Order: sequence, then C-alpha cells, then structure tokens
Amino acid sequence: MNRSSIMALVKGVLAVLLVNALASFVYTRLDITEDKRYTLSDEAVATVEKFTYPVIIDVLLDGQLPSEFARLKVETRLLLEQFAAKSENIKFDFVNPLEEGQSREETIIELQQIGLTPANVTVEEEGKVSQELVFPWAIVNYNNKTVKVPLLKNKLGSTAEERINNSVQQLEYAFADAFTKLAITEKRRIAVIKGNGEMDDIYLADYLTTLKDYYNIGAITLDSVATAPQKVLDQLKGFDVALIAKPTEPFSDEEKYVLDQFIVHGGKSIWLIDQVAMELDSLFNEEGSAIAIPRDLNLDDFFFKYGVRINPVLVNDLYNTPIVLASGEANDSQYNPLPWVYHPMVFSKNNHPINNNIEALRLQFASVLDTLPNGNKKTVILQSSPLSKTDGIPKQISLSMLRRQPDRSVYAEKGNLALGVLIEGDFNSAFTNRIKPLKLKGVSETGSANKMLVIADGDVVKNQLRNGRPLSLGYDKWTSNTYGNKELMVNSMNYLLDETGLINIRNKKVAIPLLDAKKISTSKNKWQLINIGLPTILVLLLAFTFHYLRKKEFSV
Repeated sequence: MNRSSIMALVKGVLAVLLVNALASFVYTRLDITEDKRYTLSDEAVATVEKFTYPVIIDVLLDGQLPSEFARLKVETRLLLEQFAAKSENIKFDFVNPLEEGQSREETIIELQQIGLTPANVTVEEEGKVSQELVFPWAIVNYNNKTVKVPLLKNKLGSTAEERINNSVQQLEYAFADAFTKLAITEKRRIAVIKGNGEMDDIYLADYLTTLKDYYNIGAITLDSVATAPQKVLDQLKGFDVALIAKPTEPFSDEEKYVLDQFIVHGGKSIWLIDQVAMELDSLFNEEGSAIAIPRDLNLDDFFFKYGVRINPVLVNDLYNTPIVLASGEANDSQYNPLPWVYHPMVFSKNNHPINNNIEALRLQFASVLDTLPNGNKKTVILQSSPLSKTDGIPKQISLSMLRRQPDRSVYAEKGNLALGVLIEGDFNSAFTNRIKPLKLKGVSETGSANKMLVIADGDVVKNQLRNGRPLSLGYDKWTSNTYGNKELMVNSMNYLLDETGLINIRNKKVAIPLLDAKKISTSKNKWQLINIGLPTILVLLLAFTFHYLRKKEFSV
C-alpha cells in the first residue's frame, strides 16, 4: 500500500469520526416508514413545549425481557428520544424493578399497591416453557405530580404480534396524554346530573376518580328546576359537559328545557340510557325470572330533535359476556360462568378516536338506537355482533334460558345493531316552534357546533363493588375478566372536551413486522450455520485472495 493510499484511508477515517462527533450534538432522524411511526404529531409535540422544569420518566422495562417486551422497550425508547429532541426537559431512564439485590416479593407487592399490575408472560424456548413477570409501565414525574403510563395494550384473543402492534400504536397517545395531565393548570368542568333516579355515586366512583386527573367534577340536581329553574340553568352553564348516567324516573318538560338550553349554549352531553327496566339482580328470586318492561323517561321527543331514537327492546347476542351462578350448598358451592345473551360483548368498530384500539366492552340489557335524518353528523361507535337480534318487550326473562342452546339460525342477517351513537353538528333547540314550558332569561333557539354521545345502556359506566369498595370500571370480580368500558368512557369525555385534537393521535396506525417463532424454531440450525459459517468462509477467502495477489505482485 503506497503513501497516497494510506493518506486517503486516514482522511476517510477522520471524516467519519468528524461526522459522528457532529451527530452527537444534533439530533435528526429521517423517517422513511410507510406509517410514519417515528414522526411525532403536532399535537403530541405541543404537550411537551409547556414544561419549564425537568420531566423525569422511569420506564420499568429493563433487564432480561421476553422477546416481545424487548421490542416494546426498543419502540418506547425511540419514541421518548423523539420527545426529548423536542424538549430538553424530557429526561428518561429504563429500570428493572425486579433486579437482583432487592426482595422480589416485596417489590411486586409495592408495585401492585400503587396500581402497577404485572403481565404474566409464558415464554417458550427450546421446548421449555417458563413464566416471566413483567411490569410494562412508565412513571412520569413533574413538579410533584406523578402519572402512571401503561405500555402494554392487551386485547382479548390477540397474538403476541398483535399485542405488540396494539401497544406500539397507543404509545404516542399514552405519553402525550400523561404530559397533558401534568401540564394542566385550569381544568374544565363536568356536571353529574342528579334528580331523576340516576346511578348512585359509588357505582360511578372509578370513572369519576379517573376523570379527576383531567377535570373538575360537580353535581347538579334537577329537582330544583320546579322552584328555581333560572338558578339551575345558570349553575349548569358553568360546566362544560353534562353526564346523565342511567336515569330511572321521567324528565319533566321543564327539566328537559333547562338541559336543552344548556346544550344550545354549547354544553356537551353524555347520555347513558336504559330504555328497558331489567336488572340481573331481579332474577335472583325463587322463580329465577322477572318481567322486562319499557322505561318511560319522557326523552323520546328530545332525542328525536338531535336525530336518534332509543327503541324499547333488548339486544340478544350470541357474542356475549358470562354471568356467574352458584351451584351446591355451603362449602360445596361452585361458581360457574355461563353465557348470557342479554350481556352483549361489543367489539370495537375501530372507526373513531373514541373506540380505536380498545378492548371488547361488556353491556348489560342494552337497547337499540336508530339514527334519523337531520343536519347533524352521526357516527355509530358501538354495535352488536353480526349474530345478534332484538327481543321485544314486555318479556319474561328467566335463568332457565341458560339450559337451552340458542338457535343460531334465528340470528342470521339481523345483527350489527347500533348501541352507541356520537352526534356532532350545530345543535338547535328541541323546543323550536313549541310552547315553552317555562320562562328563562337569555334563551336561544339556534346553537353552534356541539357534540353529544348517546349509549343505549346505563351500565356501561357502572363499576362493581367488593366489600363495599368500588372496583376498576370494566373489571368483573366473578370471572376476573377486564373489559374496555373504562377506556371507552374516558376517551368519550376526552373527545367531547378536546380542543387541541390530541385524541386524534389514537387514529395513528402502525404495523411492526415480527419474526415468525415457528420458522425460527424449524430453521434455527440453518441460520446459525449461515451466520457463523458464512462470515468465516468469507474471511478465509479474502485472506487467501489477498495472500495470492500479494505473492503474485512480489514474484514479478
């Protein structure tokens, strides 16, 4: 090798070192992925620009991880690097909560006590099956505030590949949502409507507790409309959204008019309505049966104006969630989960930020919604399965139905029934061209852009109790199954009150190609030979060629 060749090599090495040195001071990445996985949305970037102090993120994914969680760790790191590039206040680290030197059992208990539930993963390697405990969580700290971020998105029946894809798909929104919670200085307000037999607070406890991270919550009682309607309306106008959860008593025209004026003046609303009076507890009697009857809430004309109708029928669905019944006596009692056609399992349509990438829902004695033509946009966000039908009422519902196998043929071509509808548009008064039931100040018959969500099941927001204490919304204590009710309801509220478009990040689609475990197992020896043997052969071949050329050069 002559002197000029050596100088050229030295210059090349120096150039590479210089480029790497400069790159260490400037963060840049070219995203050539089809789904733009490594490009933060403008809404996500905006969430980190408000921080004036360091945001400390501890990601509990480190150490020896199963392959799918190792991939999740990589994707989480890449995402946090993007956030850190947008704000110098973003600091993150990966830690192993179960590292050696600590009491494993005590650590697990401590993490569970603060709400960090582990994932029990089955790992199969070389014919050996083992169980690994992983905590797929991140803890974000800022200015004496802490937010827990779930990293794993586990959906019913999903494969390892689908689980990772779902998890990565929700990462950007999960962290952006956490940053939003930490940066909130002025919370918007939610009014929980009372006075018409709505659900008791203890059954709304988990949902409302979750919402407190984002919003302030208060109660408005419509009983006072009879004596002080203007005062109730003025109080109601101080809130941004009204939550009406499973009323059981009719609304008077005066109460509807107050709610109508709240909506016309821009108030959002969530209506969770049971149009049929029937509860599972009603069946636990000597006969094991009860009569399902219509529930008149005097809301038909109100919803008709906004373009929906709730039909007094029951959804009967072959895709359903089980109820648990006891058999035997005393210590010999056994609890058996049995399919119950009146508790539909509702799979997401994935057609909107509210329902995108969420777990299946559990509804109980749901009714059916019809959409009616008017100027408002209507999006069906919940619907029954293709194998579902309606049962008219009044109807006797009996536990003896569990002994009979449903006739699949009667469900053909009757399914996909609308159970939840989002209404958007300019909301005008439902009392236009009608005699007003009372006089109010500052009334209007025309409104501006607004949103309303109507779900034909009040129990969608109901959490169960254990020893008088509320459990997590969506968790069934009898089967230990967790449904997606909480995520749906939180997403719904966030969508109604979202002015930044942050929740639209949930529509982002990613597809991560993973290795095929079966092909890895069957082709393991071949690829090991290629990866070890081929480089060795190439090195020997190059050495032989170099030796031959050198010998030939000096033999001349």
